[in-house]
Amino acid sequence: MKYHKFTLKTLAEAEDIVIASLADAGVEGVEIEDKVPLSERDKQQMFVDILPETAPDDGVAYLSFYVEEGCEKEALLARVREELDGLRAFMDIGEGTITESSTEDKDWINNWKQYFHQFYVDDILIIPSWEEVQKEDQGKMIIHIDPGTAFGTGMHETTQLCLRQLKKYVTEDTMMLDVGTGSGILSIAALKMGAKHALGTDLDPCAVSAVRENLEANGIPETDMEVILGNIITEKAVQDAAGYERYDIVTANILADVLVPLTPVITAQMKPDGIYITSGILDVKENVVTEAVRAAGLEVVEVTRQGEWVSVTARK
Repeated sequence: MKYHKFTLKTLAEAEDIVIASLADAGVEGVEIEDKVPLSERDKQQMFVDILPETAPDDGVAYLSFYVEEGCEKEALLARVREELDGLRAFMDIGEGTITESSTEDKDWINNWKQYFHQFYVDDILIIPSWEEVQKEDQGKMIIHIDPGTAFGTGMHETTQLCLRQLKKYVTEDTMMLDVGTGSGILSIAALKMGAKHALGTDLDPCAVSAVRENLEANGIPETDMEVILGNIITEKAVQDAAGYERYDIVTANILADVLVPLTPVITAQMKPDGIYITSGILDVKENVVTEAVRAAGLEVVEVTRQGEWVSVTARK
């Protein structure tokens, strides 16, 4: 089968936020080409003795995504361009040009697995389903995760920020709502920490199967977590299904532009004194989110940072 290949020229420093915006437009996977020097952590995960020589970093990145022949590529491209136009309003994304070519069939869904290996977030070991736990790691908190086609391996700074906040607030009585659950990693982590129950919401149908498989991989009964498909910001049916004043913790690892309309809605789902953990926020958008949180009647209790990303934790 043939695929249409679209390559977006942008800036290396804008990669993360552009990729997140592509995901919002419906792009399920992205290949990255840039000349950014590898970090020591990157080198350790590549498992090669001699690293290839690369040209000096020119600050440019090429992000490629693929559309199956016969799919409505024009509609997807229109959404992508709309997202890019929105980004240009507050940050430099470089040229932002998109070129098209064709390519033969390839296992795009599974080839990325060669780059995803077990790693630690503080004292939590996150390990993909195709790797084994080493003897020295037995007895530690271990999260088995296979993101499949749903986003969420735990490697990204935004997820790590949320995991650290969950460790501070989860108790054995915790009822948790995870907005944009993806692979279910945050909910699964909370359940491993002792939470009583989790509910995830997501727009992507792939999240349902991903969560189910990850629950099984972690030995967690399916009854401990539900997943609802739909937009909790705009769909009252989703809000009603989630329930009101029910949750001790709400997590939302999304983007600032989504957190702003989400926050005044989600407060209705939170118990009094409930904790709201947000992430996916670029540092330039920190004030936008904290202002939205306070406008919704919540108290900002902590702001944590990792790299260019920010997590805002608030209390109802």
